[in-house]
Amino acid sequence: MKKLQILGTGCPKCKKLAELTDAAAKQLGLDYELVKVTDINQIVGFGVMMTPALAVDGVVKLVGKVPSVDEIAKLIA
Repeated sequence: MKKLQILGTGCPKCKKLAELTDAAAKQLGLDYELVKVTDINQIVGFGVMMTPALAVDGVVKLVGKVPSVDEIAKLIA
């Protein structure tokens, strides 16, 4: 099972990234868990200084933007 983590404090862009990541994972038919990491200390612990960010299995793949569902699918596949 893949662990997809949305790193962000709950801003509109963070929520949008969560929605699009969920859609991309469903489109790929992945077995996944979507986790929202909202604690600023945990976010900084990933080395992320700009949100939103996306981590896959603990590895940061995207920082500071909200890409398309297709772009997210490539990152999480």
